[in-house]
Amino acid sequence: MYMVDRIRKLLIANRGEIAIRIIKTCKRLGIKTVAIYTYPDRDSLHVKYADEVYSLGSDPYGYLDVEKIVSIAKRSGVDAVHPGYGFLSERAAFAKAVEDSGIIWIGPPWSVIELLESKSRTRAIASEVGVPVIPGTLEPVSIDIAKRVAEEIGFPILIKADRGGGGRGIRIVNSLEELEHIYEIAIEEMKTAFGSDKVYIEKFIPRARHIELQILADKHGNIVVLGERECSIQRRYQKVIEEAPSPIVTDRDRDYLYELAVKFMRRVGYVNAGTMEFLRDQNGNYYLIEVNKRIQVEHPVTEMVTGIDIVEQQIKIAEGRELEIKNHIKNFNGHAIEARIYAEDPEKMLPSPGTVTFVKFPSIENIRIDHALAPGIVIPPFYDPMIAKVIAWGKTRGEAIDRLVKALREFQIDGIKTSIPLLIRILTTEEFTNGNIDVQFFDRIIKTR
Repeated sequence: MYMVDRIRKLLIANRGEIAIRIIKTCKRLGIKTVAIYTYPDRDSLHVKYADEVYSLGSDPYGYLDVEKIVSIAKRSGVDAVHPGYGFLSERAAFAKAVEDSGIIWIGPPWSVIELLESKSRTRAIASEVGVPVIPGTLEPVSIDIAKRVAEEIGFPILIKADRGGGGRGIRIVNSLEELEHIYEIAIEEMKTAFGSDKVYIEKFIPRARHIELQILADKHGNIVVLGERECSIQRRYQKVIEEAPSPIVTDRDRDYLYELAVKFMRRVGYVNAGTMEFLRDQNGNYYLIEVNKRIQVEHPVTEMVTGIDIVEQQIKIAEGRELEIKNHIKNFNGHAIEARIYAEDPEKMLPSPGTVTFVKFPSIENIRIDHALAPGIVIPPFYDPMIAKVIAWGKTRGEAIDRLVKALREFQIDGIKTSIPLLIRILTTEEFTNGNIDVQFFDRIIKTR
């Protein structure tokens, strides 16, 4: 039996729109918030919204400084730390440092994060409990083993970072002749990006769809699934448009996937919010590809079709409270679609940092915008270029698409270039409207420009 530890003050170890998103729930719950910021973010909106603010110094990558962030958490007297997504959110060492300081970590226990940091180990655990994984290796491989396995499962294959994330660290290989060269390039990339040179092999599945499950698990052994999200619109394996529910997942699929999710999460002792990501091949088979041990960028679409505040649930679970949601969610209220807006040139696909000079938000019903935008706000070149998310709700998928397109057409952001024109182009294609999408869809659209 867990005692309830009331959270009255919380540090957000993040920046931008997700920091503001967490602050909003905390304000509603009467929880004081502490923001941290680097010098380039000194005038950012999350700094203005929080009750207290602490500087991380001049280093733009201070959001990765475990020692400094934990020191601020202790000095500010917070009860808990919420990591958001990205940065240190899935680093076991950070979660452990927070917990060792006597501060509540809003996420899975550090030991679970450590267990699942290795994607090949995650695949091995899934295989143990009967959760299907894509043919490939269940541990990191040398080039010699990679060659042997590749010939066994057949080309094309993917070389994937064992400790990668956010869609990075993935390379496609089409033949044995190019394997060694790409393997060496991948190893060097992994060292630089993730501090690890371990990679594993996975069969490439053409025209696959990306389906993920939103899961909540409390400390009392209760596990519920809040439904699935379709995240098949991706660029270089990074999500661009997400929706809930998926237009292709059937009730039978849902029952099957929920059963897999509970089986896996119970096996690893998962607690708090998490996401299990699957690929669905053209024959309707589902394969687990990874587990995200944090809140997802795309969580708002689930919130809009279930009415459940996932950040609030994270906080309550961390306090030791039992889930009030007793059953898996299988019936959804309408349809929600999210479009991520990036500070990028939509033609050259390159970052467009700079100063926002003017913002006009769309005035349309059933639209939610998660952002950190205002005139004068500087978009630095150091961080992920996503600057806002526009989420549309409709009674039907078609209504949600129409509403999202209208909102994007009304959304004006001056001073920088954004991906809005490209998003509109994708959303208005016949293929997207009909739900005929897959993870290579974005690349095909770009090639036809």
